[in-house]
Amino acid sequence: MRSSHAFNKMASKVARSAGSLTAFLAALGVIIVWAATGPVFHFNDTWQLVINTGTTIVTFLMVFLIQHTQNVDSAALQIKLDELIRATQEANNELLNLEELDDDRLEEIRSRYEALAETAAAALAKKDQCMPRADTDHPA
Repeated sequence: MRSSHAFNKMASKVARSAGSLTAFLAALGVIIVWAATGPVFHFNDTWQLVINTGTTIVTFLMVFLIQHTQNVDSAALQIKLDELIRATQEANNELLNLEELDDDRLEEIRSRYEALAETAAAALAKKDQCMPRADTDHPA
C-alpha cells in the first residue's frame, strides 16, 4: 500500500512536470544539442541511435505514468459526480454506475437525454414566442 502511494505521488509530479514549459525547453535543448553534434559524429548510425533510443525509452515510460494519472483523475472525478447525483433529490440514480454499462445501453441513455434536450429547447422557443425573456426583448 505504501509503495502504491509513493508511486501515485511520483507519477502525479512527473506527469505535471512533463507538461510544463521547463520540460518542453529541456527536451528542445536536448534535440538542439543532439543536432549540433551531428557533424562531429558525421551523422552516423550511432548518433541517430542515441536519439531514437532515448526518445523511445522516455515515451514508453511516460505512456504508463500519464495513463496512471489519468486513471486516478478519472476515478476521482467519477466519485465527485456520483456524489452530486446521489445528493440531488431529482437526479436519475441510474446514472451513478454509467461507466459500468455496455456501449448499446450508453447509446440508448445518450439518445434519451438528447431527446430531452431537444424537447426542452422546443418548449423554451415556444415560451419565448409568447413571452420573450427580458434579455432578448428589443424595444421598437
